[in-house]
Amino acid sequence: MEYSEMLIHRIKDLCRQRGGITVHRLAKMSSLRQSTLDNIIRGNTKDPRVSTLHRIALGFNMTLTEFLDFPELNDYVFEEEEEIINPAELKKHKKTERPASNAVLP
Repeated sequence: MEYSEMLIHRIKDLCRQRGGITVHRLAKMSSLRQSTLDNIIRGNTKDPRVSTLHRIALGFNMTLTEFLDFPELNDYVFEEEEEIINPAELKKHKKTERPASNAVLP
């Protein structure tokens, strides 16, 4: 299961547990636009901002820590993406680097 799918399941589970809260109601409770939550629930937003997750947590009357503390996420392993550097690109970036200025800022 992907990270974004886990968040979708978490939000839906909490909505069910809290008496069938709708996305519209959760948006109001979280002080978010409904479109923001819709995009998360539909999977259009794969990696929501921490501030958005924090607002959702507050909407559920939880801390962000409590919101993110669930088994699927706790057991999730983030795969590290290694950035492959093209040697030609590296040379190009070195040529455009500017030396540090010795100017003193006020």
